[in-house]
Amino acid sequence: MINTNLNHTGDAHRKLFAAVVLAALDDAILDEQKRGNGAESIARWAASRDGQTVLSCAGITPSERCIEGLKGFVKRNVRTSTALTRAQSVKTA
Repeated sequence: MINTNLNHTGDAHRKLFAAVVLAALDDAILDEQKRGNGAESIARWAASRDGQTVLSCAGITPSERCIEGLKGFVKRNVRTSTALTRAQSVKTA
């Protein structure tokens, strides 16, 4: 019982930090649309100590490959809610 409860708590924490990553991506996408610097701002955040901590807590390895992926996502200019909705509809199809 304790292991299950601890695992559930860990999953909840990972989901919370994943939501922070999604919010950071949405902010960077808005910056990209308004000022054209969103990809660079997400890269700076992901490379920072705080960004690396948040990514790690979300279960994401904060590597150069990860940072390049975040930058590419921001450059595609698709909000995270839209991307997640599309991914979900592909899974169910």
